[in-house]
Amino acid sequence: QVQLVESGGDSVQAGGSLRLSCEASGLEFSNYCMTWNRQAPGKERELVARIDPDDDITFYADPVKGRFTFSLDDTKHMMYLQMNRLNPEDSALYYCAADLAVGHIPCPRSVADWHYWGQGTQVTVSS
Repeated sequence: QVQLVESGGDSVQAGGSLRLSCEASGLEFSNYCMTWNRQAPGKERELVARIDPDDDITFYADPVKGRFTFSLDDTKHMMYLQMNRLNPEDSALYYCAADLAVGHIPCPRSVADWHYWGQGTQVTVSS
């Protein structure tokens, strides 16, 4: 049974940094697509970053490119989102998610297609 548990959310000043963690159980990163997503109040859930095990390429959404870094630690079954130079627009509930990778089929491109989700961790950035 796949379980994902996020932690690390906090309130910070603009320009600050946070590292989010996601403890993943019941899966091996080599067999799963992994992603970080976020949802701000009144807005749709959106992709932040995605790792595809087939090509090991990390994709970042434009608003976070160059500021956020997505990493995996296979030995600890942990995934991380290092967030630097935070701004108020980054305030949201952040979720990790996973979906079984199938051969060379690309990881899901729609947030709605990911099967396994954590409960979320809140990030609040004040100006």
